[in-house]
Amino acid sequence: MLWINFIHLYQPANSPLERIQEAVSKSYARLVRLMEEHPNLNFTANISGCLLERLRDEAYVDILNSLKSLAKSGRLELVGSAAYHAFLPYLPESEIIYQIKKQEEITLDILGINLKDGGFFFPEMAYTPSLAKIVKKLGYRWLILDEASLPSTLTNQQNAYIDSNSGLFVLVRQREFSNAYAPDLINNLLLENNLPDMIVTATDAELYGLRHKDPSAELEKMAKINGLETVTITNYFDNSDKLSKLKFQSASWETNWQFDKGQPFVIWHEKGNKTQSLLWDLAELAMKCEQKFKNDNNYTWCRWHLDRGLASCAFWWASGRNFSHNFGPIAWNPDEVESGLNDLLRSIRSIENKKSLKYKIKAEKLVSEIRRALWLRHWSEHWLDDNA
Repeated sequence: MLWINFIHLYQPANSPLERIQEAVSKSYARLVRLMEEHPNLNFTANISGCLLERLRDEAYVDILNSLKSLAKSGRLELVGSAAYHAFLPYLPESEIIYQIKKQEEITLDILGINLKDGGFFFPEMAYTPSLAKIVKKLGYRWLILDEASLPSTLTNQQNAYIDSNSGLFVLVRQREFSNAYAPDLINNLLLENNLPDMIVTATDAELYGLRHKDPSAELEKMAKINGLETVTITNYFDNSDKLSKLKFQSASWETNWQFDKGQPFVIWHEKGNKTQSLLWDLAELAMKCEQKFKNDNNYTWCRWHLDRGLASCAFWWASGRNFSHNFGPIAWNPDEVESGLNDLLRSIRSIENKKSLKYKIKAEKLVSEIRRALWLRHWSEHWLDDNA
């Protein structure tokens, strides 16, 4: 059986150190050790630039050296993405390109790996045809997408295609295996003598230890299965026959067309979610200021806070969506929303130019509205429901 496994390593740039330590000890170190102990394993991964920076700044020398060694060997293939995990569908092209190039710069600087000519991962696997064209223009070769991006009229699903919107190769992850714990499923299928020819999974790296406990070490057991073959995604495409062209549609790896009709990115921008709508208004204002005041004496801090404020997390935590189906929590946490909110506000506050005053006043008013909507919803819905 062929197992193509894509893993996404990400922690927000403004995460507390304790959260980084927990992710490293419970998940990242485990995955690195697994690959080092099993030279037959080949995975493809995105390591967000902001996480690489935190690992460097917090002196995680050993794990960075291991990641670098595995990447240099070709067994751990690294792909491009947005350095600070921004939600790309709602960003202007200039910001999208900045985030992608920053990911390339950080990865080259810290790991010595050039991401050009390889694959690309959209944060949250949030695909749009226009984004794919930008990625193609920047020199990338392939994407990994979720089944939700397949056209609804498709009757005979395959694992790989060519995106007719952009010309990029596309590997399609299987939700059945990705939204479960793949080692459990594969080991059970092995016991039933019912292994498929190929499985494609794409998950957060934190699934392996941090978000899902594995006391019986099913992951390590799976790595020892005779006949289990793993390849990087580029290697798979290099050895694939002629692929069919397909027109993919906008979606993310959490889009559920049964409930999210007409809203492919509902988790990050839902109609009627006042907090999210106002957050996007603030994000647009912060991006406008960053562009307008590039020559400001304090531009470095304006950009630093904007990087952190544009991360998809604040918008995600304002959704209220239940992620128990994917080993996650209910996506509602006002403190996490405030974390992103404060960085967007500080990005604007950082500007020294006196002409920024009107934007600062507008931002302060927006933030007051957001906080009011956020905490009113929290106390009226969630706190009361929990204590009824």
